[in-house]
Amino acid sequence: MKELRIRVLAGVFVVAGILSWAGARLWNSFGTLPSVPVAAPVVLALIAVVLAATALSLRARLKAQRERQHDAKGVDPLMAARAVVFGQASALVAALVAGMYGGTGVFLLESLDIPARRDQAIYAGFSVLAGIGVIAAALFLERVCKLPEDDDNGNGPGTAPAA
Repeated sequence: MKELRIRVLAGVFVVAGILSWAGARLWNSFGTLPSVPVAAPVVLALIAVVLAATALSLRARLKAQRERQHDAKGVDPLMAARAVVFGQASALVAALVAGMYGGTGVFLLESLDIPARRDQAIYAGFSVLAGIGVIAAALFLERVCKLPEDDDNGNGPGTAPAA
């Protein structure tokens, strides 16, 4: 399984932000801009909490297993792999959503004198922060589940060298 690359996440964020900013400008020229939902930062924050809690739980179980504690619960490798895949998918979606709300928020900065637009810009800003939280929690989860013998080029023990 390949690790998440910060460059890919940043690229998704930037491209989504630029497209969202352009889309918001275009949409605003035809009428009213759709609002940023209040639930957006809340849902992203909940996903970040779930990812962080999963990472902390797995880290504690792996530590107990490494220290050979008598009451240590083992970590099922398939469950850990599923958690990592969930984290990676969440990070990619969060980068996309945070970029989208970031672009909309940048557009809304032009009209902060209107109270409704100011509130929308605040919701968009919190959505970007919560999206960054999801990405950080996903990267932490991935780091926790990384096997000690893994190396950066994928030629760990038991794998054939690339020809």
